[in-house]
Amino acid sequence: MRRALAAGLLAFACGRATAADAPPPAERLRPPEGWAMTWHDEFDVDGLPDPKKWANDTHFNKPGWFNHEAQYYAAPRAENAVVRGGRLLITARKEALSSAPDWGGQQYTSARLLTRGLAEWTYGFFEIRARLPCGLGTWPAIWMLGTQGDWPANGELDIMEHIGRRPGRVMSTIHTLAGSGAHGVGAAVTVPDTCGAFHRYQMLWTERDITFGIDGVEHLVYPRLDVGAAGAARAWPFDAPQFLILNVAVGGDLGGPVDDRIFPVTMEVDYVRVWQAPKK
Repeated sequence: MRRALAAGLLAFACGRATAADAPPPAERLRPPEGWAMTWHDEFDVDGLPDPKKWANDTHFNKPGWFNHEAQYYAAPRAENAVVRGGRLLITARKEALSSAPDWGGQQYTSARLLTRGLAEWTYGFFEIRARLPCGLGTWPAIWMLGTQGDWPANGELDIMEHIGRRPGRVMSTIHTLAGSGAHGVGAAVTVPDTCGAFHRYQMLWTERDITFGIDGVEHLVYPRLDVGAAGAARAWPFDAPQFLILNVAVGGDLGGPVDDRIFPVTMEVDYVRVWQAPKK
């Protein structure tokens, strides 16, 4: 998500849709036995997102965001991020906030919420129940970045990305020094109703490997390989804290062309939950 992700170059292993008469896959991806929920947001208090849990990232509004994205990420503003009726609503709109001092000429607004400086984790089971927006030019994402801020050396974990020009194709990707941007390690799976129904987007991150899945069914496993000290540092920077990001981008290298008729569009998040192993 962070740097240029040329959609035509990403090498994804695409999942096949399940036949209508076949039983649904067994749910195997869940918090390991003995792990406890250590952080969560159920979005049960209406208003702006809880400032003790979420911050608005506006840092690159003036110079422009990564990947040639077209949105302006607003500071706390109910029009772009609000809790209502037990859900977090992140909304992208067709509007220009030209009066804002950090406006960079963008013709769209949205929100990018993160836990940086408020909560961070090394290993854990992450589950985010959400309904995604569709429409040409939409690019919602649920992902994590290393707290040290050195990309891709500190790693990036994309739990979920979806682009409106490929409705129903949900992607998970890992970015490191060993492979990032168009060369990240990733997989895609088809979820036909991702824009019409809520699904649980999940990641299990341990000392041994990282597994991504949807509704308890895994679609990507990234192992920690023994490739020597130098290679391990490049391919596995995941023994250090990461923070969580929720956002809806507009356009850009992966989001592609934008249809202005779709706005406003909203990603609805029912909850965010994190489980971790007991401290030793």
